[in-house]
Amino acid sequence: MIEARRLHILRAVADHRTVTAAAAALYLTPSAVSQQLTALEQETGHRLVERSAKGVRLTAAGEILLAHTNAVLAQLERAEAELAAYSSGEAGTVTLASFATGIGLVVAPALTRLAETAPGIRVRVQDAEGDASLPMVLDRQVDVAVAVEYRGAPGADDSRLTRVSLYAEPFDAVLPAGHRAAGSERVPLAELAKDPWIGPFPGNPCHDVVVLACEQAGFQPVLEHTSDDFRAVVALASAGAGVALVPRSALRGMDVAGAVVRPVDGNAPTRRVFAAVRTGAEAHPLISPVLGALGDAAG
Repeated sequence: MIEARRLHILRAVADHRTVTAAAAALYLTPSAVSQQLTALEQETGHRLVERSAKGVRLTAAGEILLAHTNAVLAQLERAEAELAAYSSGEAGTVTLASFATGIGLVVAPALTRLAETAPGIRVRVQDAEGDASLPMVLDRQVDVAVAVEYRGAPGADDSRLTRVSLYAEPFDAVLPAGHRAAGSERVPLAELAKDPWIGPFPGNPCHDVVVLACEQAGFQPVLEHTSDDFRAVVALASAGAGVALVPRSALRGMDVAGAVVRPVDGNAPTRRVFAAVRTGAEAHPLISPVLGALGDAAG
């Protein structure tokens, strides 16, 4: 008989590619993870992982078991949801990870709504970049992620996750007040090809949006200054250090003295924001109202 907790470990190893990283995500020691993998191989009668200097990869048998693992764990989530519904599930705690702008734009308004419609549900919020929250959901560190599309993200067809679309927002150009394009109503990105750029660090989903938009405009941006804090990005633009692309919602209420904000001409770069839970958990009586409140807050 295969133990479900060992399937969690197999999936974590497949996701994180190393025993050490999987152990950290699951709050276990690497030796405990290795022991559980060995036990799982004994239970199945197959070698499931291969270790090398570069990490761990699944064997063909491991890939077969992983496909069933995703289905089994989703069904267990559904079972927990039905059991929670049976016992009413009107009170409890839901953990949620979101990037900072998402917290302000949809998470905080959703909490206000839940206080009125489901006062027994307590939501614990963690600030996490858009590329960090999905692994946190898969590793069961949080129940809900408010995330953005990014290169390498689990796709919309990933059977491990259920998504709820929230909103899409354009990026606007932020220019020093004295910039040659400051008087334009809309700014073509190609006009900024030779400017120094200010933007998020590589790995931040917004970095991918900026670089991809510039590549589509025919150039590679020269990132002279990097910060994941959009207030710092705008401050640097105000000081004449360079140009930037910033999500429109991040600019709300921000002091942009010394800079000008202009829409991008043509197809503006856009980030798409969604909520995600482990497949099967969307019907949980605590999680379902949170997803509904997020959707309402996003409008």
